[in-house]
Amino acid sequence: MESISLLLEEALSPYLVTLTTAGVQGECLVTVKNPAGAIVVERDVDRAQLTDKRVLVDVVDCLLRDLKIAEGRLEPSVIAALRNAAQTRSGALA
Repeated sequence: MESISLLLEEALSPYLVTLTTAGVQGECLVTVKNPAGAIVVERDVDRAQLTDKRVLVDVVDCLLRDLKIAEGRLEPSVIAALRNAAQTRSGALA
């Protein structure tokens, strides 16, 4: 789990990432703090998501998105619009 924590910290730099066990089913709590030490994002993640490299990339992407929203760099309405546009494009291709 230490190596996964280091990978997350590297991917989310300059944020500080801690990974703790949180739950009877082996869930992990991912805590992301800004350089000043304030918690910016906390998420429960299934341990299996952290061991599959492809899924781990998705976890990092979601954490980056959540960080942008938490810091006001991305509005939730923009995310909804992007999802809607992606669904519309995929529907047009079908």
